[in-house]
Amino acid sequence: MQAFVSNWTRPYTARWTGRPYEMADYDLLTTVLSALLWRRENGSIRMITDDIGAQYYRSLGLTELWDGGIFTHLNCIPQTIDPCTFWAAGKLYALASVPAPCVMLDTDFIVWHSLAAHWSKPLAVIHREALHPDIYPDPSAFVLDASYQFPADWNWNAQACNTALTYFGDETLRKTYIRQAMDFMQATRGQDGLIYMVFAEQRLLAMCAESLSVPIYAFSTEQDLFSGKQRDFTHVWGFKQAMQEQPMLREAFCSKCAARIQRDFPAYTKRCAAIPMLQQYF
Repeated sequence: MQAFVSNWTRPYTARWTGRPYEMADYDLLTTVLSALLWRRENGSIRMITDDIGAQYYRSLGLTELWDGGIFTHLNCIPQTIDPCTFWAAGKLYALASVPAPCVMLDTDFIVWHSLAAHWSKPLAVIHREALHPDIYPDPSAFVLDASYQFPADWNWNAQACNTALTYFGDETLRKTYIRQAMDFMQATRGQDGLIYMVFAEQRLLAMCAESLSVPIYAFSTEQDLFSGKQRDFTHVWGFKQAMQEQPMLREAFCSKCAARIQRDFPAYTKRCAAIPMLQQYF
């Protein structure tokens, strides 16, 4: 199955003006493992980024990591999209360039086994999320252009879809989701980096699917994903803050990733070891 990951660097450059773009060691190692495991277990994968991201990967010698190629479609994200509010907008604009069937995958998400049994479904997400009001507030919380109106057929009680791993088997849904997400982002006048982004990315998908009568399959549950009991998926997202604050934890995680690359993908050992920030782990 064709998968894509994305990296929009404008949120980084907006936050760190004048600083050369770079990724943390744990992010880079997870990116490598995620791509290699997908290729081994599930098929082809491509990277969709911008000029800065593409040049960064070239400078590290990682261009062959994505057998489907590296594309710079994210150069075209409108300047009107605030990168601080919509810091994950890159994955939505990347999805606009990849027709169904396809898998949208975060670079910090690892799939350890084949998912081929699920490719007959019209939509599959890693898990659903309860509508906690501090994260998914009522529509009245959004500050939007006066001309924008939420579709009347949206069900505001539908649980959100976490999109760290999302399979789109239905092309009509993919197009509808992208159109509605882009319309919402363009209409946004508020600047909250949480509620606007998760609405456009996660809650809106669930409501679009329901409005089109597309059933939603969940690969896992939020509880199972972070319980430590399942062995199918690894999502590093919630662990990053801890690694930033605890150097020993960070070193242990990176060493574990490096050991897995050496064991399962020895051809990439030398390539990773040549990257200055990763040398200590190899």
